[in-house]
Amino acid sequence: MYTPAHFAQGDIAALHALVQAHPLGVLIHHGPQGLDANHLPFDLDPATGPLGTLHAHVARANPLWQECAAGADVLVVFRSVAGYISPNWYPSKHVAHRQVPTWNYEVVHAHGRLTVRDDVRYVRGLVARLTRTHEASQPQPWKMGDAPSDYLDAMLANIVGLEIAITRLEGKSKLSQNKDALDRSTAAAALDERGEAGLAQAMRKTLDS
Repeated sequence: MYTPAHFAQGDIAALHALVQAHPLGVLIHHGPQGLDANHLPFDLDPATGPLGTLHAHVARANPLWQECAAGADVLVVFRSVAGYISPNWYPSKHVAHRQVPTWNYEVVHAHGRLTVRDDVRYVRGLVARLTRTHEASQPQPWKMGDAPSDYLDAMLANIVGLEIAITRLEGKSKLSQNKDALDRSTAAAALDERGEAGLAQAMRKTLDS
């Protein structure tokens, strides 16, 4: 990923936080038909391995788990806030007219080695963790015990686990850091007016760093 120094995010804790807040990743691997991408919810274990370990599952019918040899190199892309930035939002544009449109965004690229985990204990534990995480905000969280055991066993038998030991983490926060403070704050205000508060907040954080 092309990352100019002023957009680079190298803090591992911050990269882990982005992954945990936006866990739907794009798993990219090279299969028999060429490059392939799968969109999967991931569970991150930040404490296992130097850079953490990712866990996910795919349908047994998905050829991915059979196409990837043990230790295959893969890439998982996670994206946080993103949005279009108009040059009209920069006060400096109206003075010198030397601005162009762009997109701002935050992303993490997790490079790693994949291991297929085709065992029910692993898959059951993973589904339980994902369920606890994503049901936590519900008024009455669904739990695995709510489903009949025979139905749940059949569903678990139809999925295969994936474990990815992260070998390299790249982070990019492209939030107009190459613009002056007034241009950034004014663009953030324009995003707020358009209901894009998340991106506006991320841009304001760069003013404090």
